[in-house]
Parts: sequence; C-alpha cells; structure tokens
Amino acid sequence: MKVLIAGFKHETNTFAPDLAPWSAFEAGEIFPSAVRGEPMLAMLDKVPVPGMGFLRFAREQGWEAVPSLWCGAVPSSYVTAEAFEKICAEICADVKSKQFEAIYLDLHGAAMAEGVDDAEGELLARVRALAGDDIPIVASLDLHANVTHQMLACADALLSFRTYPHIDYVETGALAAEALRRRLLHGRRETIYCARLPFLIPVNSQNTTFGKPKAIYDRLAQIDVELGTLSNFCMGFPSSDFAECAPMIWSIGERAQEAVAQLEAMASEPTQWRLNVYSAQDAVKEAIRRNEATDKPVVIADTQDNPGIGGTGSTTGMLHALLEARAGAVFPQRVAVAVMNDPAFAAQAIAAGVGARFRGRLGQPSMLWDGPSDPPVEGEFTVKAVSDGQVTYKGPKMTGFLAELGPSACVEIDGVLVVVASAKIGAQDRELFRFVGVHPEQMKIMVVKSSNHFRADFAPLVENERTDILTAKARGAMAVDPGDLPWQKLPDTIRRRP
Repeated sequence: MKVLIAGFKHETNTFAPDLAPWSAFEAGEIFPSAVRGEPMLAMLDKVPVPGMGFLRFAREQGWEAVPSLWCGAVPSSYVTAEAFEKICAEICADVKSKQFEAIYLDLHGAAMAEGVDDAEGELLARVRALAGDDIPIVASLDLHANVTHQMLACADALLSFRTYPHIDYVETGALAAEALRRRLLHGRRETIYCARLPFLIPVNSQNTTFGKPKAIYDRLAQIDVELGTLSNFCMGFPSSDFAECAPMIWSIGERAQEAVAQLEAMASEPTQWRLNVYSAQDAVKEAIRRNEATDKPVVIADTQDNPGIGGTGSTTGMLHALLEARAGAVFPQRVAVAVMNDPAFAAQAIAAGVGARFRGRLGQPSMLWDGPSDPPVEGEFTVKAVSDGQVTYKGPKMTGFLAELGPSACVEIDGVLVVVASAKIGAQDRELFRFVGVHPEQMKIMVVKSSNHFRADFAPLVENERTDILTAKARGAMAVDPGDLPWQKLPDTIRRRP
C-alpha cells in the first residue's frame, strides 16, 4: 500500500507581533527547514518528529511512503495568506495525483492563517474533497492543538501527544499509523466521540510530569487498554483567538463515548488548573531565598517571552529583575539567561571578540498586546564566548536535532551571564547554554525563555521540581493568564480562566 505523507506545523498566537511568511517555514528554526520529495524521507529518518514514528511503522507494515511537502515555522502570529495557500497548493497538488491508497498528515493543530481561523481544518477539508470519502486520512497533533469539529469530521483519525514537555513525538506518529491500520482492518471509519471543556487552561498548568495532568494521561492509557479505544486530550493553545479555542477530549472506537465520559469527569473541575505565578522581581527574590536551602540550581521560566509559543525571545523584564536584585553579585557568573534573540547585539559582541568589554544595548523593543515591551538593558558587557550557533540537542526532547541559531555569543553584565543568538528559540535543552560555555550544573539561578519544555532536560538538575522551578510573569507576547488577553472571537460559553 502507498501512503502519501505531508506535514504542516505552526502554533499561532494571534496576540504576537510577527506574522509567519513562507520564509519562516524555509528557515524552520525550531523545526527542520521546509523539505519535499525524497529528501523529506531522509529527514524523517534523522529528526524525531511524529513523521519519524509513522514512517517506521509504515515500513514494518510493508507500506510505501509517497513524500509530499513537510514544513514547520517557529510560533508567531498568523501564517500569511500567501504562505498558507502555497502550503495547501503543494500538498493538494500531490493529493490530486491519487498515486496512493491512504494519507498521513503531520500537523500541529493550532495554526491560523490570515483569513482562515481553522487552518488545519481547512487543509483537511481540501484534502478530503480531492481524495474522496474512501481514502483513509489520519493525522498526528500536538497536545496544544485547538481541535475543531471540522478537523474531526474530515479525518478518519486524529491522534495527539500525551506528554508536555513533548517527549512522545515518535510514539504519536506510530499511534497515527496504528489508527490507519485499524481503519484498514475495519474497512470503514470508526466511531469518534468528543467533548469540549468550557474554559481555557493556561499553558503553564499543562505540565504532565506530575499532579492532575499526569494522572489524567496515565488513566487515558489505561482506558484505551480496557476499552480498546484510541483516546486523546488536547489541553489547547490558549492564545489563538477564534471560536473553537478550548480543550478537547475525543476518542476513537466502539466504546468512545464511555472513554470520553471518564476523561471528562477527571478534567472538568476548573480549579485544578489554576496556576501559581510570580512577578519577575518576586521570582528572583524567591530563587535567591531557595538557594539558601539547596546546593542545586533554581530555574525561572520567563514564560511570557517563550519563542515556542509566540514570544519574540527579545524582552528584558527578567534580566532587569536580576540586575536590580544584584543576583550576579550574590552569585558571580553563576546566574544565566538563555536564549536572548538579538542579532545586532550578537554581531556587536562577536566583532568585539572574546575577553573584550564594550558598551551595548541588549534587547529589541516591540509592541506587545498590552503595550510596549520593557526597555533594552544598556551597560558594559564582557564577551565570554562566541559561536556559529550550530547546536545539537542532547536532552530527552528532540534528541539529536540540530538547531541553527546563527552568530551567537555569551556576554556578562554585573555578574549575570546572557546567551544571545540570532534566531528565536526556546531554551528547552541544556546545550543551548553549553554551546557558549555556560554549564547549567554549575549555575545557581537560570532563567529560561520557555514555558514547560525545558523541564524535560532541566528538572533533573533541581532538588525539588515543585519548589525550585518558578514561573515568572515578565512582559512578553504570550500571556501566562489567558484571562488577561483582549479576546475578540472567543464565545462567552468559553471562560477565559479556569
């Protein structure tokens, strides 16, 4: 059997300042750059994305992969209309050939384009119209997908991640392939039943390593064994301003309704999703206080400037807070921030050279959803290291992925080390510190521009994940509290806060 494989990955924060043109998909940054044809299959053999898991399963089944287009771009505001139409056109051109018996799409599930609020639903609808009703279509989704009724109607099966930090990319692709195998055995579309929660869940409340989220996903796996279902819970991406932005539970199989009822009962109590958040200044004070009780690092998540959810990676609120608290004087060169996105500053540091001191201005001001960002940090910087920005991940999330950060440097100001790059990337792997000589194991305080993905590699460093990983609310394009955002399209039936 021949299976057409394609991919489209974008997480759209409609309140972020920057759009995603086609050049963003060509760059990739947190993804491989756009690729099509046979080179796509070579990429899927090397990079741990869901397509890798699907391709492995397909080969075990003796299925032949027919490659189309695979592309992904760093989260931002809307995908431009031009880029979305190009992506759809390339994939649909391959669908029109009908040189296959099934289709697999590696999707995110929270993409929005200019003029198209439900981008994945629109793509699936176009693919279904061309393929017809008899060709099976399955897709894998991110746990932060905003799953729509159109998406569920147009696909035979949708399968989502079950971990956040996402460490089950490959497993989810294999699960989508298993759903396709089941579809072929049944000879028809299996029953799908769904239920939407009537409130938004903050991203920082969605960590599945402990607490209620872990309990829900552990039970989800048990339910599938007991009932023979394929169940899913997407907690959603609460910064996509459209009518169906909300968590979705769905299941596939004869007992799907029973599975959904059990999961909905566990997830529907809103107060369990509420979050403890510090101001930037209080987070630094608490980190210093915790260091009196532990010899291990304390990690602060600069979540509102996380490039992985639409942040610019260039805001300075946490750096200002560290300097105001004289954290670098308390722990000289054992306080670090990563990754600041400022190509001009990185170029200035590289030109100055390792060991040089120069006067600089770090941070790129931008207009955020609630006003201008914090001002740049101005002062005397010392260049500690420089790099070409080629970084290979060694942590449990996307192990082996090559991130290309462009010209990069580590600088020091008042005892604080700052990793500065020429690309937007969330600090989800320790190598994003190490590549410029900063060793996380030796730090007392680390500020990461990330929301939760960093936990996969950084949680093992701290003494107690519950007390020594702090969430800070510094200025940024992603609201840690979705109730703060100026929603326009979200219906009143969906509460902004749990």
